Amino acid sequence: MIVPILYVIVIQIVLPAAFIYSLWRAKTENRLDWIIQLLFTITFIVWLFLSGRWDWTGYYFKYIWPILLMPAVYFSWKKTKNLPFRTPLKTGQKVSRGIYIFLLLIFGLYNINVFSGYTTGDDAIDLDFPLQEGTYYVGHGGSSTQLNYHNGYEPQQYAIDIVALNSFGFRANGLYPKDLEKYAIYGDTLYAPCTGEVAEIREGLPDLTPPEMNPEEPEGNYVGLNCEGTEATLYIAHMQEDSVAVSEGDTVKTGEAIGAVGNSGNTSEPHLHIHAEKDGVGVPITFDNAFLTRNDLIRTN
Repeated sequence: MIVPILYVIVIQIVLPAAFIYSLWRAKTENRLDWIIQLLFTITFIVWLFLSGRWDWTGYYFKYIWPILLMPAVYFSWKKTKNLPFRTPLKTGQKVSRGIYIFLLLIFGLYNINVFSGYTTGDDAIDLDFPLQEGTYYVGHGGSSTQLNYHNGYEPQQYAIDIVALNSFGFRANGLYPKDLEKYAIYGDTLYAPCTGEVAEIREGLPDLTPPEMNPEEPEGNYVGLNCEGTEATLYIAHMQEDSVAVSEGDTVKTGEAIGAVGNSGNTSEPHLHIHAEKDGVGVPITFDNAFLTRNDLIRTN
């Protein structure tokens, strides 16, 4: 539990504040070093804006950093516009420049990975969205590891993890509460995203108290559907204990209730995990022809 909380605090709050403040102060002796620092700060903020988990800090909090970056750029430019382009550097200044160049390259590559994750050349299965009761946020989704940690595991390379947001844009009442009822998505009804046959189910596993996990039965309670018109199996996982409302061999129609969102299996908190696979290889899924990626919102109410 401590690791994700520290990640949020350090990566999404402390570091952007420090980098923007440092740019604002503009303590460089030449314009070249200011340009390098500027490019790095912009690159970092773009990466954070696109790939951060903003359901933890409040979805709209992510707009604070681009807003604060704009005056920082302006005031630092005013301080440095009349400086010489280059000046001789002391050892410490050379090290500082080298660090900024290194970080610029690293986060530049991160951004390339982010942008590559917004599309896929593979044929996708188009589905109806399986939730109908709120505002939903994509925590993991896309075709690159910067947007979707599942992408490194071939059977689930296009998997999507979805949480709900409350009226303030948070996924839960609290940073990482143990009470499942404090998570906005917990207990939401799941609806069949396609017409097809129920190929597999598991039920009866308990909902775990965060951050407890069950790696022995990673899917938890789940339903596997063979959707009409495709040879892939669609998996809807981490369902609530005793909520699975279908049996193997049943035929379900799009929009039919099949269960509820829970916290069973190898999951750190309540969310919907959904993915499709064929012969052990993940297949892209779209919802109303939209390929969902991290930070996408789906409003159903």
